[in-house]
Amino acid sequence: MDSLPILPTISTSFIVLSAITVAIGWWQIKQRKIEAHKKTMFFAAVFALIFFIIYASRTIFIGNTSFGGPDDIKIYYTIFLVFHITLATIGAVFGIVSLLTGYKNKLSIHRKLGPITSFIWFFTAITGVAVYLLLYVFYKGGETTSMIKAILGL
Repeated sequence: MDSLPILPTISTSFIVLSAITVAIGWWQIKQRKIEAHKKTMFFAAVFALIFFIIYASRTIFIGNTSFGGPDDIKIYYTIFLVFHITLATIGAVFGIVSLLTGYKNKLSIHRKLGPITSFIWFFTAITGVAVYLLLYVFYKGGETTSMIKAILGL
């Protein structure tokens, strides 16, 4: 049995932790546990940031892994990946705005934006795990090329 690649496994674990803490934070605010909610959402953001640092570093220095599954489903994987990346980007922007509005006590905006951000983040985490499974568990990953090598032609 092939072992799973360590950095993608770690980074995916952090995005799952982020989604779990967002869910806990949502429950806490429904219970009116405001201070606990603030702390939990801070940790959700930290977990997301750790994911992003690992992902960005890996992308720049090691590279992205291409889809190694059957050619007849590659187009579906690519469409799914584009959907995930778009969702993740929107979720990150919404997450930053949600955090800022919460910490700046702009609660009328925060209360409207928070649930939308949470749903986006849950779908981002779910689709992220699906991408991980398709790249490293269900199929053997394809070629990996670092951004630096690709840009410099090395």
